[in-house]
Amino acid sequence: MDLRAALAAHRLVAIVRGSDPEAALRTVLTLAEEGVELIEVSLSGQDALSVIERAGAQLGPDRPLGAGTVLTADDARAAHRAGARFAVTPALGEAVGAAQALGLPVLAGVMTPTDILAARSLGAAALKIFPAAQAGGPAYLKALRGPFPHEPFVPVGGVDEAAARAYLAAGATAVGVGSPLVGDAADGGSLTALRDRARAFLTVAQEAMP
Repeated sequence: MDLRAALAAHRLVAIVRGSDPEAALRTVLTLAEEGVELIEVSLSGQDALSVIERAGAQLGPDRPLGAGTVLTADDARAAHRAGARFAVTPALGEAVGAAQALGLPVLAGVMTPTDILAARSLGAAALKIFPAAQAGGPAYLKALRGPFPHEPFVPVGGVDEAAARAYLAAGATAVGVGSPLVGDAADGGSLTALRDRARAFLTVAQEAMP
């Protein structure tokens, strides 16, 4: 898949990390039903590989699922076997090259300008600014876009609705949203509330479309 194009087209990545695999699966399917096109299932969640495999079987090949918190080459291989179509890392490491060797485009975690140059040399499809809130928020993104005006940045970490609007207005290609969107749904919480939050974030993404 063309991850960079998908990020630019949809502007939102939902991040699902759950302690209950059945609830996490329901969360992924509910987000997809609401129209969230890019969903990442974090490998730090319970039985995440099974969630990816089962969700992928139900959603079909036209709805690409990503694997998040991909730290090692083994993680990349396991995510690929489970059917993940893209990989997301919190930092730069062996997982970036391993995922790409398997045909998985990578949203690679960066923090500093040095990281950005390294990620570019590794061929990352897009750059995940993480943790974005602690790095400085939208002001930090704006500063990075000075020397790197064409890089596809995706801020992740502490991105609520207001921050999502600010990041997208500041030039982010997309935003990655975990708990402000998913809440406790992946732990067994309300899917009705999840639907409401999904619609709110999709509205933010739609408003940012060119």
